[in-house]
Amino acid sequence: MVRDGYFYGIALFAVAALLHFFLGGFIWPIIPILLAIFFLWFFRDPRRTIPQGNGLLVSPADGKVTQVARIGTPQGDVLRMSIFLNVFNVHVNRSPVSGVLRETRYQKGKYLNAMNPASADENEQNIVVIDSDEGYTVTFKQIAGLLARRIVFNYAAGARLERGQRVGLIKFGSRVDVLMPVNAQLQVKVGDHVKGGSTVLARVDAAAAGLSSRSAEEILA
Repeated sequence: MVRDGYFYGIALFAVAALLHFFLGGFIWPIIPILLAIFFLWFFRDPRRTIPQGNGLLVSPADGKVTQVARIGTPQGDVLRMSIFLNVFNVHVNRSPVSGVLRETRYQKGKYLNAMNPASADENEQNIVVIDSDEGYTVTFKQIAGLLARRIVFNYAAGARLERGQRVGLIKFGSRVDVLMPVNAQLQVKVGDHVKGGSTVLARVDAAAAGLSSRSAEEILA
């Protein structure tokens, strides 16, 4: 469980339940107790088996694949895969590849429904650019949704990340976009449910490296 689960589940609602018990009897504490149980469950952080092998790009989040599209960037076309996280999904984010964190960039924005295509550009988001060990670059966006009000990312540029490593969190409903080389061999399709750190989204040939190097500023442009 991530630290936030203890804060919301125990420090906040469990204490509220005790106060209601002492002030109002047995009935009123039921609501904060149920909320405490929900938050303890919501902020769960299950162990995952990380796939091993060359060129594997794993999902950075749990959720449902809602879109796969080819988009243009100043350095060439890339594939963008969108993953929608509902309130029942695990919200811990993981690194899709092993490599060095080149940069992160936070962008303030709106809180549109994460299913809205405009949310990819207009919502609050954190853009993460990773130079993989195999020579290509992968970028993923942590995008806040209608309910989400805080994005957490725990590492700074220059950090070493391993495939499937826990890197952050988006609180409540949200979305993650993954930008990968255009010649990536997709292993999932729209409508599939994926698990962060364990579901292989694509296999990437290292020859794609020349088409995938870009900065967070260029992605936001």
